[in-house]
Amino acid sequence: QVQLVESGGGLVQAGGSLRLSCAASGLTFSGYTMGWFRQAPGEERDFVAAITRSGAVRYYADSVKGRFTISRDNTKNTVYLQLNSLKPEDTAVYYCAAKTLGTSLYGYDYNYWGQGIQVTASS
Repeated sequence: QVQLVESGGGLVQAGGSLRLSCAASGLTFSGYTMGWFRQAPGEERDFVAAITRSGAVRYYADSVKGRFTISRDNTKNTVYLQLNSLKPEDTAVYYCAAKTLGTSLYGYDYNYWGQGIQVTASS
């Protein structure tokens, strides 16, 4: 049974930082591209970042480039998302997701999802 469990969310002031973690189990973690997506109230779920299986290549949404960093530790079956310089518009539920067979920026291509975690940046 595959499980992706996010942690590290919370409430911070605008300009602050958070580090999200997503611990994976029930799958061969190093065989999966990992992604982060987010969904604000009343909005569609949007791509945030993705990282290839080895961690060699990373992709970011334009809205988070230079502020967020995705990384992974295949020895710990964990993917991270460092969120710096948070803005109120970053407020959303953040989801991690796992995908086999290549990289995608589209949520519908991902095979497994976490339950999501709230990130709130107050102005």
